[in-house]
Amino acid sequence: MATQCFTVDKILTSEGWQLFQKVTVENGTIADISAASKVAKQHYSGTLIPGFVDLQVNGGGGKLLNLEPELATVKAIVDAHRQFGTTAMLPTLITDNIDTMQRSADAVTEAIVEGVDEVIGIHFEGPLLQKDKKGVHPEQFIRPVSDAELTLYCRQDLGEVLVTLAPDNVSPDVIKDLVEQGVHVCLGHSNASFEQVCTALEAGATGFTHIYNAMSPLTSREPGMVGAALADKASYAGLVLDHHHVHPAMSKLAIETKGIDKVFLVTDAMAHVGCAQQSLPYFDTLIQRDGDKLTTPDGTLAGSCLDMRQAVLNAHRDLALPLEQAIAMASHTPASYLGMTDRLGELAVGKRADYILLDSTLNIDTVFVAGVQKTNKAGINHDQQ
Repeated sequence: MATQCFTVDKILTSEGWQLFQKVTVENGTIADISAASKVAKQHYSGTLIPGFVDLQVNGGGGKLLNLEPELATVKAIVDAHRQFGTTAMLPTLITDNIDTMQRSADAVTEAIVEGVDEVIGIHFEGPLLQKDKKGVHPEQFIRPVSDAELTLYCRQDLGEVLVTLAPDNVSPDVIKDLVEQGVHVCLGHSNASFEQVCTALEAGATGFTHIYNAMSPLTSREPGMVGAALADKASYAGLVLDHHHVHPAMSKLAIETKGIDKVFLVTDAMAHVGCAQQSLPYFDTLIQRDGDKLTTPDGTLAGSCLDMRQAVLNAHRDLALPLEQAIAMASHTPASYLGMTDRLGELAVGKRADYILLDSTLNIDTVFVAGVQKTNKAGINHDQQ
């Protein structure tokens, strides 16, 4: 890839907002950001921000990883979310049988080998959960840990591996072993006591999946998983900021308690993102879209149709966070959780050239991945250096 140089009106760098900067990209990596003396031949009128990193993406573009665990599905999900600014993601598998888990893992490996830069690993949300906090996870596949799952989680060809598990279904020794093998362990879909959660954190768990949702609640005499998550300053927490999963006041409480450096935005997106269909299949039922809310026919909340741009805007406009903080929770914080800030999460020298061009109304104009233009404001996917 040839060296690229361009100027831009405004850019959010690791040093904060900068005006009229020149950016140099070499081989997909940012080589320099410095004050511009003149407008370059390639100039972008607008604001450049880091690409978003989404660690919980079940589907998109009409496709759900569980139902079609293959490379084409992974690519469709990537395409659907890229137009909304997601430049790195963990395709996420909801609780399923071991064959589907293995096929999904193979699909992610194929994507990585093929050079789909947006795919940085995989998130297994289950099956090691508690049935009484299953949400829409199929109960028939929820089970205790076995060697088959442990072997799969520890594969070395999957990039970053994130596992959501219930500490009331998995022993601290298993958590400790997974972490020692390089697996990121998040706690969720659990009715664990405060003490059980604390023991899991001591064993090496480092995060919480969609805080508040599908976990033992905070009460005056039993802090539960929610209380443990809020009290623990070292751990991270994913937050589905669609105002359906969590009341805005409680979202703000989590952010103010743990900090923007520990709460990262996730979409928990189902197949509906980037798709015009209102009703899509999910195992033996349907997930229906009503405005910006997804439910099964019995009214159970079923993931979201949230995209990362909207999550950032919800944080900025509804929770009154400064725009740069809202962006950080969708870029730097999730990259930090995975230990990938040497490559992702902010615009700085040495980082992968993943960035989003916004217009004056914060709409996405263009998305770049590793310095390559991938989409424009018309939502057209294409590769253009």
